[in-house]
Amino acid sequence: MISAQSIVALSSGRLPAGIAVIRISGPQTRFVVETIAGGMVKDRVATLRKFRATDGTVIDNGLVLLFPGPGSFTGEDVAEFHVHGGRAVAMKMLETIAGFNGVRHAEPGEFTRRAFLNGKLDLVETEALADLVNAETEAQRRFAVQNAEGTQSALYSGWRRRLIHARAMIEAEIDFADEDDVPGSVSDAVWSDVRAMIGEIGHHIDGFRAAEIIRDGFEVVILGAPNAGKSSLFNALARREAAIVTDEPGTTRDLLEVVLDLKGMRVRITDTAGLRAAPGKVEAIGIEKARAKARGADLLLLLEDMVDPVDAGTVPSDAPMLRIGTKADLVGQHRASRSKDYDAAISTTDGTGLADLLDEIGRRAAAEIGNAGDILPSRLRHVELLIETRGFLTSALSGHGQELRAEELRLAADRLGRIVGAVDVEDLLDVIFSQFCIGK
Repeated sequence: MISAQSIVALSSGRLPAGIAVIRISGPQTRFVVETIAGGMVKDRVATLRKFRATDGTVIDNGLVLLFPGPGSFTGEDVAEFHVHGGRAVAMKMLETIAGFNGVRHAEPGEFTRRAFLNGKLDLVETEALADLVNAETEAQRRFAVQNAEGTQSALYSGWRRRLIHARAMIEAEIDFADEDDVPGSVSDAVWSDVRAMIGEIGHHIDGFRAAEIIRDGFEVVILGAPNAGKSSLFNALARREAAIVTDEPGTTRDLLEVVLDLKGMRVRITDTAGLRAAPGKVEAIGIEKARAKARGADLLLLLEDMVDPVDAGTVPSDAPMLRIGTKADLVGQHRASRSKDYDAAISTTDGTGLADLLDEIGRRAAAEIGNAGDILPSRLRHVELLIETRGFLTSALSGHGQELRAEELRLAADRLGRIVGAVDVEDLLDVIFSQFCIGK
């Protein structure tokens, strides 16, 4: 698909910067390049030129690269202008390029959308590209690169090919049952493979929790009675004064969150209101928020002051928990045995136990993610379509009548096709590409 209009956008980072990269794609690309750069440029060769506005004035000196379609990112003619990264320079270049007939400013994700429509990427690879652009940790980067290289797409496409083949065999048996060259036992092999596929899809769906943790973070919630040292630990982990710390109980009323990068994994730490009976009206709201947050946690840190222990009551969660004794620096020799009652003893004053606690959190996060080489579903929409696929396959296995069972196989293959964009998914495109930045 070749668009009638060309699009242009700043594709590099925030200005000012050392270099600004301005990208153009579409049928007017070559004309724009030759006009602004003052003549022809070699394909796929970085060429140093003087860039001029339409009135002949010099905008900047820089590099220009021309990638002719279809061997480009979008499948159309694409060019990049590398100019100095000052705001005035970049804005003048954008204004000049957008002033050509048939050229307009790009919408968010429009370059990638054209790449999808021109068959350069499928939907899963497109979503992985968005993840790669937004990756903040090493685990997120590895996950996005794996999917961008097509491993996830290959898995879904492979399942879909198997279903198309199975459906063809069943329909052949229906239509040509009297022919000698159509074996009458194809059903056994087909349904055996379908049964195996149901198990494979189910195992894959189970991996979504690990994918969520990679993309959104491992959720750690700090709980405890008032003055147990929750906010002090939160500040120590955040390495800044993110929470107010006083001797007055009930200081923390709302949820506070900080994001850490532990050995390449995204970990979200949440500080909560102290758990106690008979709180004030506002504090009670904070306590309820704390309990609600705990119910969705991957790991709870239940803190208790070892010098003056106060019971925090029942913790409303089935999540794994570490019991943490605080103020280890104030515990005398005669009380040192109390630390044995806890999974860890820490002090935010002298740093005792903090490094070991972070290591344990990182170890548990890594255990939840599992094998980094596993192919995982990266979006909830994938999981929803996979669940539908499995449902159709289950119905096909237990159904009666070859025609109806073949139709169930068709519906299952259709759902897999919707994941990668092999069938009509127009209703999804606006949602997917709106998540991209302009220039990508």
